Amino acid sequence: MINKDPNVRETHDLIASDLVIGTSVYDSQGNHIGQVEKLILEKRGGRISYAVLSFGGFLGVGDDHYPLPWEKLDYDESLAGFRIDTTKEQLEGAPHFARDQEFNWDAENGRRVYDYYEVRPYWI
Repeated sequence: MINKDPNVRETHDLIASDLVIGTSVYDSQGNHIGQVEKLILEKRGGRISYAVLSFGGFLGVGDDHYPLPWEKLDYDESLAGFRIDTTKEQLEGAPHFARDQEFNWDAENGRRVYDYYEVRPYWI
C-alpha cells in the first residue's frame, strides 16, 4: 500500500523542502559555515539548481547569500547537515549577493557560479 499522507516529511532518500531550509552547512573539516536559506528550482524540469547559503555576519545580521550548485552539497547524517568541499576562504571569494538585494538569476551569473565551483551546469 502506498502512503498518501501529505505530511510525510522524510524517507530514506527524500526530504521535504521545509526541512532543508535552515539546515546547517559544514566545510570538509566539519566546521559550521552557514545554513541553507532557500532552494532555487528549475521551473520546467523540477530539479534543484541551487541551494542559497547564508554565510558571514553574526547571528544572521550582516550575512550574505551564496548560491551553490546543488551538487556541491552532500548530506552528512552524523552532522545532521550538509557538508561541502569548499573552505570558508574559498566561499568568501564566491559569487554572492547581500541579504537585502536580489540576485540576477540569468544564464551569465549561473555560468559564473557553476564555473567558480567547477561543476557542470544543470542546463547542459
